[in-house]
Amino acid sequence: MRVHISGIGGTFMAGVALLARAAGHRVTGSDQGLYPPMSTQLAEAGIDVFDGYSADNLAHRPDQVVLGNALSRGNAEVEAVLDAGLPYTSGPQWLAENVLTGRHVLAVAGTHGKTTTASMLAWILEHAGLKPGFLIGGIPGNFGVSARLGEGECFVVEADEYDTAFFDKRSKFVHYRPRTLVLNNLEFDHADIFDNLAAIQRQCHHLVRTVPGRGRIIHNAAEPAIDEVLAMGCWTPCEPFGNDAGWQAVPHRDAATNFDVHHAGQPVGTVRWDQTGAHNRMNALAAVAAAGHAGVSPAAACAALAEFTGVKRRMEERGAVGGVTVYDDFAHHPTAIATTLEGLRTSHPDGRILAVLEPRSNTMRLGIHRDRLAASLAAADAVFVYTADLAWDAAEALAGLGDHALLTDDMNTLVAAIVAAARPGDRVVVMSNGGFGGIHERLLNGLADR
Repeated sequence: MRVHISGIGGTFMAGVALLARAAGHRVTGSDQGLYPPMSTQLAEAGIDVFDGYSADNLAHRPDQVVLGNALSRGNAEVEAVLDAGLPYTSGPQWLAENVLTGRHVLAVAGTHGKTTTASMLAWILEHAGLKPGFLIGGIPGNFGVSARLGEGECFVVEADEYDTAFFDKRSKFVHYRPRTLVLNNLEFDHADIFDNLAAIQRQCHHLVRTVPGRGRIIHNAAEPAIDEVLAMGCWTPCEPFGNDAGWQAVPHRDAATNFDVHHAGQPVGTVRWDQTGAHNRMNALAAVAAAGHAGVSPAAACAALAEFTGVKRRMEERGAVGGVTVYDDFAHHPTAIATTLEGLRTSHPDGRILAVLEPRSNTMRLGIHRDRLAASLAAADAVFVYTADLAWDAAEALAGLGDHALLTDDMNTLVAAIVAAARPGDRVVVMSNGGFGGIHERLLNGLADR
C-alpha cells in the first residue's frame, strides 16, 4: 500500500512513518521547516519527504493519506485530499487499526515526563527480552529510533492529550485502548485547544474509561488533579507511586542520583544511574510499576534502568568547548523548566547554570504561564530569553530576575551574549520545543572561535 503522511516531521507522525515503512508499505510524506532529530531519522529510513504542502505531493495517488493534527482546512494538501476523495485518516487512528490491535498496550500519559517515562519503560521491557514495539515522541538513546513494530506482545506508546486531527477533536490517547496506563501528572497546558484544566481532565477520564477491568492504572499519588480524574469513575485496579504511596523512591545519601525502590514498604530494587532530578526518580518509579504489570520484576527493571542512556533533547549534552558544556532540553512549561534546572543544580552544585529559553509552545506564546516563568528560572545564575513572536510583555513578566536576565528578539544578539558570558565550568541549558534556529551548534562554534 502507498501511504502518504502529511505533517510527517512531527515527533508522533515521524514515528507513524517508521512503523508504516516497517510494516511493508511504501511511505512518502510532506512537511515544512523540518529539523533534527526527526528530519535525520526520516532521511536515514529512506523516506522521501516533500518540502511544503501541495496538491502535487499527491500526484502519485496514494492509497491512504494520514493527516497530522497540525494541518487544518485551508491547507493546500488537505483541500486536495478532500477534493480528490482520497481515503484519509489520522495518525492515532492509523496506529490503533494497523499496529495496536491485539497487543498489550502500555500507554504513558501526563503533562510532563511522557517521553522519558515511555523510553524507560520500553527499555525495561527490551532488557527483559520481551522485544516490545513502541512509538515515543523522542528518540531514546538505547534504541536510536522513535518507533519500531517490535516482535513481542507489548507495545509502549506515549499517550499525548493533544487533539487528533482537524476532523477529530478528541485527544490522541483515546484511540489507544491501553491495558496498562501510566498517569504521571496533570497541569494546564495546550491553551490553544483547551479552555482550562477541567477540559483536559475530561479527556483523561475518557482515557480511563477505555482501560479494562483486568488492566492496571499507575498514577502519581502527589497529583490532586489525577485524583479528581479517577473520582469521575474508575473500573480498573490502581497502583499509586510517590510520596507515601505503594511505590516509593528512597534516594541514597552518598550518591545524588542513585535510589532504592520500595513497594508496599519493602525494598525491591536499587537504581544506580546518572539521570538527574526528583522528576526522573518519579518517571522511573512509574516505569518500574508499569513493567511489573507486563511481568518484569522490580529488581530486573531497576537493573535495566542502570543501563538507560536517556532521550535526545532531554538534558542531552550537545558538546563542550573550553570547559563550557551545552545541553539541549525540551522543557517548555514552567514546571518542566524548574525541574530541569533544579535537577542539574543538585547533580552539579559547584558550577554556574546559564538558562537559555525559547517560549515557543502555543501556550507560552499566548502568555498563559507568564506569571510563573520568572520563578521557574530562579535556579539559574543567568537567564537568556528569545522573545520573538510573543503576545505578552516578557520584560514585565521577567522583571523579578533583574540583571540576571537578558531578553532579545534577535538571534545573533542572543548567541553573542551567551558566548560572551560563558566561562569554564558553566553549563548552558537550551530549552525549547523546536529547533531554535540551530542555536546549539552556533553556541559551540562561537565558543570555539572566541
